[in-house]
Amino acid sequence: MKVWEYVDFFAAAYGLTGAKRTTTTNELLELVGLAHRREDMVMGLSRGMKQRLSLARTMAHNPELLILDEPASGLDPRSRVELRELLRELKAMGKTIMMSSHILTELAEISTHIGIIDRGHLRASGDVKTILASLTPHRRFEVHLLSDCAAAAELVRGLPQVLAVQIRADDDPPMIQIDFQGDDQAVTELLGHLIHGGAAITHFASQVSNLEDIFLEITADGHQHDA
Repeated sequence: MKVWEYVDFFAAAYGLTGAKRTTTTNELLELVGLAHRREDMVMGLSRGMKQRLSLARTMAHNPELLILDEPASGLDPRSRVELRELLRELKAMGKTIMMSSHILTELAEISTHIGIIDRGHLRASGDVKTILASLTPHRRFEVHLLSDCAAAAELVRGLPQVLAVQIRADDDPPMIQIDFQGDDQAVTELLGHLIHGGAAITHFASQVSNLEDIFLEITADGHQHDA
């Protein structure tokens, strides 16, 4: 089948007829960026284009909910970017998208809520920030230094809101990691304390956990038990 025939077939299956079916087919091909390939044979499309075409035919009856299973599986980097942009556009149209995936970095960029399933059990669910806050109530700051790491560590070790300080002088660049439980004002004071103490800082930033970190943290107990 040709690309347009494929979408037209499913539009007909959902009961669309006449001009409405033709208009819907054309609009869906525009939506997924395949209008210029409408006369091509489906079997001649790349895997990424086939994924977008599948989304087009799924949208033929304008559903409110889309359920996608590993939509980015096997796609090259460009196709994954194109698919991600398409999903964002569908989200902006008010569609609810439920998606399963093992490519957690892809989910983090477009998801508002997540659920982590391990061995058939729902281990955690909610928005990413809430789950992350429940796992890591304190913040960890990474401080890259031109000056002595041990001296910088001593500047902050023992401060009321500093929970721990780890020296990583052999890293490139050398750094210290600070586990800290203060608010933003306290973070400003922490940085000022380091600078006024003579630390030559080239980088000061909070480490941000990603979905892979969250998944490993939540599922760690069960796997350690098995081991």
